[in-house]
Amino acid sequence: MIDYPIVRVALLGAGSVGAQVATMLLEHADELAARVGARLELVGVAVRDTTAPRTADVPAELLTTDADSLILGSDLVVELIGGIEPALTFVLQAINSGADIVTANKALLATHGPQLFAAAEHVGAQLYYEAAVGGAIPIIRPLRESLAGDRVNRILGIVNGTTNFVLDRMDEHNETLESALAMATQLGYAEADPTADIEGHDAAQKAAILASLAFHTVVPLENVYREGISSITKEQVESARNAGYVVKLLAICERVRDPATHRESVSARVYPALVHRAHPLATVHGANNAVFVQAEAAGDLMFYGAGAGGRETASAVLGDIVSAARRRVAGGPGVAESTHAALPLLDIGSVTTRYHVTLHVLDKPGVLAEIAGIFSVHGVSVELVEQGVCEPIAPFATLVIGTHEALEADLAATVEDLVSNSVVRTVASVIRVEGS
Repeated sequence: MIDYPIVRVALLGAGSVGAQVATMLLEHADELAARVGARLELVGVAVRDTTAPRTADVPAELLTTDADSLILGSDLVVELIGGIEPALTFVLQAINSGADIVTANKALLATHGPQLFAAAEHVGAQLYYEAAVGGAIPIIRPLRESLAGDRVNRILGIVNGTTNFVLDRMDEHNETLESALAMATQLGYAEADPTADIEGHDAAQKAAILASLAFHTVVPLENVYREGISSITKEQVESARNAGYVVKLLAICERVRDPATHRESVSARVYPALVHRAHPLATVHGANNAVFVQAEAAGDLMFYGAGAGGRETASAVLGDIVSAARRRVAGGPGVAESTHAALPLLDIGSVTTRYHVTLHVLDKPGVLAEIAGIFSVHGVSVELVEQGVCEPIAPFATLVIGTHEALEADLAATVEDLVSNSVVRTVASVIRVEGS
């Protein structure tokens, strides 16, 4: 038997992911030792309640409520608590003790990433976070390492499994949002309180992480524009289907030119959008995630797979643990975070995209010309117009107006004028078109 050196691993949290990580470390100890060149010794698992039921068996002798002692006695700390506190305190404590960190905590990274990376760089520690975005999908390492010499121009991501499941049910089974969400809750995809998913908070955190990494620029969470899917209706999804589109909640990170200064800038935003059914992202079904990357030299790349789940996310965590342990065995510096570009961050009003606007209007001569005039006044070019009867509220008609690319601020001004116009009964929906 090979006498491997020991890398002491502390695990913080034993929820669905943490318990699976513990089980995999113990079950595959010999195989992992051969891969790493060192034995990964799980020295303990910090939890709030050692008697609470677990989704996977964790030996009772490993459970402890003393996270401080566990951290100080470890080479590698795996943080799977989630949220901001006490995770932030524990991670900083681990970094300052000289340990490397593996985390799946998107909220922590999106909110305190720069602070954590600076602390790690100061002491020569490493921070690994593959599982923070996309669950089992490898996206952080490709952006951090494989594409580090390329120029990433745009990222379109379906990064929240709950909302993708809900929108997919609405599209495939003609369900309402409420009924699709109830099914997601029943199957365990949605939390009892689904606000973080449905209102786009979870996706916004991931967008902040992806944009910061892809564009070598710190993108604070508060600079990510966010809209959720709570206002998406069965009728919108049906209309999208009839037009050859599907509705997806997208995290969009891209390099753009500021229309005022012409400087290269960064936009990060999350909202529901129409995606043409010919686009690869339109084929992402159920609770799966996918990240579509457009790079200057590499071209179009798509990373697809399970975006959540205890065992799936544990796979990404284990990958980081192996990488961190190998680095510790080999010695030398690790991979530093790159934030040299420091590109300015663009406000949503300066972003350019296409739109579909659905209106209920008076069904009489001259209305279409008046509506077209409002779009023209604000510099929004109309690409297509479709008209139908507005059942059951005749004498009104439905207009679906597709635009060419336009500034968000110009479209917002257009909608404001439409709302106040006497021929418009309601602006039924405004939804962006992406991925074309």
